[in-house]
Amino acid sequence: MSFLENSQRLKVNTTKRFLTYDNGEPFFYLGDTAWELFHRLTRNEADLYLQDRASKGFTVIQAVALAELDGLTVSNPYGEFPLIDKDPTKVNEKYFEHVDYIIQKAASLGLFTGLLPTWGDKWNKKWGAGPEIFTVENARLYGIWIANRYKNYPIIWILGGDRPIETENHKEVICAMAEGIRSVTGNTQLMTFHPMGDHTSSEVFHNDLWLDFNMFQSGHVTRNLPNYKFTLNDYHKTPTKPVLDGEPRYEDHPVNWRIENGYFDDFDIRQAAYWSMLSGACGHTYGNHNIWQFWQIDRKPISAARTSWNEALKHPGASQLGYMRQLFESRPWQLLLPDQTIVGLIDSQIGHVKAALASDGSFAFVYVPNGESITMNMTRLSSQQLVAWWYNPKTGIATSIGKVFGQNFRMFKAPGELFRSNDWVLVIDDYTRGFGVPGIKL
Repeated sequence: MSFLENSQRLKVNTTKRFLTYDNGEPFFYLGDTAWELFHRLTRNEADLYLQDRASKGFTVIQAVALAELDGLTVSNPYGEFPLIDKDPTKVNEKYFEHVDYIIQKAASLGLFTGLLPTWGDKWNKKWGAGPEIFTVENARLYGIWIANRYKNYPIIWILGGDRPIETENHKEVICAMAEGIRSVTGNTQLMTFHPMGDHTSSEVFHNDLWLDFNMFQSGHVTRNLPNYKFTLNDYHKTPTKPVLDGEPRYEDHPVNWRIENGYFDDFDIRQAAYWSMLSGACGHTYGNHNIWQFWQIDRKPISAARTSWNEALKHPGASQLGYMRQLFESRPWQLLLPDQTIVGLIDSQIGHVKAALASDGSFAFVYVPNGESITMNMTRLSSQQLVAWWYNPKTGIATSIGKVFGQNFRMFKAPGELFRSNDWVLVIDDYTRGFGVPGIKL
């Protein structure tokens, strides 16, 4: 059965900044890192996970066929291994029937699978379990095989898997796998590359024709990491390609992998998301440290995981990124351009205020991370008749500031006091456009 109808095909839009369906409808890439999904969950557990993510507004589930955590030597819940003799040209049909089920279930819920054919330790061990099994020749053959299996499903191909390109052979292996996939799918499914932390796909593959959009990993090193610099760096490259943060700091992950530094919380999640989106990203990926590995108490935790995965589904960051998607989709968000010039004076420098303005001047979004007061240059909007709102990214609720007429500059004070995590989004609209309440879809 084919799940890939015309309305489910994706392409890069004409501006080369965003993704759309074939029918022209904008596609908001809201991903979740579920790297061990195929390897560690039963079908009933996968159903629970996918239903939760669909209900929260996610659109892409990022998961790995040949998983990182002993994916070749530890079976899935049904006792199956993905390969015979660890040979990527000898696949185990029973293992991939389980993968089929999960991809089909995701599709039935309106979710794309961001499918990594393999984790990176299988072509550059560097660290982790490995072993390295890919050559240029078998990478192409494996690419052909897996593409034939999933060419009729809503798939976004994500090559790489958190390992660096350190040799020419590494690059040739990735390109061979990409070419194998493309030889089957043509341009009917999008493709990108998931790099290691503090790196972006553009460093090696930006000019490769198979790379449809750039993905970077801002990683888990520190709070307040300016991931928007990665976004802007790729945003300004030529040729123009969409870009997104495919692995930012995870909710409930120890800062820099050290529990004495504390754990990233939902504010860290929101901050990274809005910083990147208002710098021109085509979407964003959420991550929860317990969910990517599907940790539970009978498993050895990776990097101090401390919450069972089904409890971690309730962590607030995931729902809050769903609210972010609702905010963007309540306006023609593909018109947004990163633009710091609309922000004048800021009464505090404890956080970075990030702003974007629609190309036609019809609306602006400004992310205020800590309750700052800001002075806005209102002349950049398309009308002197304006209406303003404060959107709460924690709750998805907008509060009207009211109409604003004929002012060149105006100060806006965020609700509450000045402190970390008192974050808000200032929304300013051309009143004549009648956009309505932020967060309620057009």
